[in-house]
Amino acid sequence: CFSYAYEGHPPMGTVVDRADLAVLLTPREVAALFDVTPKTIARWDEAGILRGERTQGGHRRFPAPAVYELHAFLEGVGEP
Repeated sequence: CFSYAYEGHPPMGTVVDRADLAVLLTPREVAALFDVTPKTIARWDEAGILRGERTQGGHRRFPAPAVYELHAFLEGVGEP
């Protein structure tokens, strides 16, 4: 596994401030948090469960606050 960084994104594995609206997570990072596959995260995006953004290159990115809000909600109802 390798770590990389690009402008506006912390290196993989970095703890991020959940309130930081500028932080965008990759599908792999979101999948690891929910213990699902990146494909599941893509499906959630398509279904409107977790709305992502697209980079200029067409890659999905998810706002950290929305990801952590969904995670907290699912933990509250007994999921993940």
